[in-house]
Amino acid sequence: METDTTQKQTNALNIPAFWKAQQRDWRITVIRTSLERLGYKIVLPYLTIYIILLGATKTQLGFVTSFGLIASGLLGPFIGQIIDRHGPKKVYIVGILILAGGYLAFASAKVWQVAALGMFLHQLGNGVGGQSCATICGNCLKNCDRAKGMLICESLAAGVLGMVGPMLSGWFLVNIMKVSDSPTDPNSIRPLFFITLTITIISLLVVVFKLSFARWTTSSSKERRNVIKDAVVILKADKNCVKWLFMAIVGNMPVAMVIPYVQIFAAETKQASAETLAGMVTATALTSVVCGYFFGILGDKFGRKKVLTCTISLYLIGLVLLILTKNPIMLLLVGILQGFQEIGGPLAASIQNELVPHKVMGRWVGVVRFFSSMFSALMAAVSGIVYDSLGGQWIFIIYIACELCIRLPLLFSLPETLHHQVDEKAFADLDR
Repeated sequence: METDTTQKQTNALNIPAFWKAQQRDWRITVIRTSLERLGYKIVLPYLTIYIILLGATKTQLGFVTSFGLIASGLLGPFIGQIIDRHGPKKVYIVGILILAGGYLAFASAKVWQVAALGMFLHQLGNGVGGQSCATICGNCLKNCDRAKGMLICESLAAGVLGMVGPMLSGWFLVNIMKVSDSPTDPNSIRPLFFITLTITIISLLVVVFKLSFARWTTSSSKERRNVIKDAVVILKADKNCVKWLFMAIVGNMPVAMVIPYVQIFAAETKQASAETLAGMVTATALTSVVCGYFFGILGDKFGRKKVLTCTISLYLIGLVLLILTKNPIMLLLVGILQGFQEIGGPLAASIQNELVPHKVMGRWVGVVRFFSSMFSALMAAVSGIVYDSLGGQWIFIIYIACELCIRLPLLFSLPETLHHQVDEKAFADLDR
């Protein structure tokens, strides 16, 4: 028994051996996600600034983000059913194509309305592709390896390239475009979108030629089903699924309320330069690289709940610091603490994937995406109005309150899912 335990610990630390032991589709997904993260992090420090410079207000930016999330949420249950019936590859390809269309719109935008189309397509493509990615991870990784595997993707693969991305864009703006302070001309940012578009096309080719057409459900899942009835059956099957919905709603709020406004808030309120903005995003990725896999090991050994609670707490501390600090240099520490949100995402996804059987994974992810995206869409619209009328700090305060009053109490009430046995019979109606 001691030998087996020692072997498992050795394998956990031996990342190349762990990598080789996993299914090929998961490894291809990690490669694609890493490329996508590289491209996204190149433009992330300046994405919302770019739209504002083209003429949009914070309120309009909020509505732009909202429309993309609504579309992604509405499609979620239908995409989930398609994935369960046919596998994720075709959906994955469509998602990446939509994402590429978004970056093309950004690159060609001369007015903010075209950039708004780019943001809409980005939200939609990221949602469709992400749903396929989540289903692959949920089915290809074993419970005992899930947190480590998902955080290899998040930290050691996507994290490293995610750190390179903002360093590259910051260097490009300062040395090629000669931008010293916060960017004031959208044309200085525009070339970054062409770089990201090229990387997105490369990631598309990886999926087209390397990912298999695997699916994980029985032949009966090919029958066309009512997505609303399936969602009701899933939620009735286990009360923890209902709890998770509310947790996922709050956990997805940073997409709408935090991430789009951190860079703007830092630039406008804290006088952050172009280098500081890039440094914040680099610091976020550095946290994933240094801490991500370690937190995955802890999650697979001691349970997801304790480790997720830790990452949430550190992320909230970072937001409090962002609100209170008057020193632009401290924004780098804010960036470091922001990285724990990226670590917490895969840990939360591990819990989500362990609440239902594999045969309904696509539909379950679709249900969660529908509710979380629709609520985030509402909050995206509201947050833009709040920023313009009350100040940017209030959108962060609202999110912090939701975490403390809703998500964390529900997390404490969930069972530890590391060794959780799903009641397959409770989900039997989904096979009929």
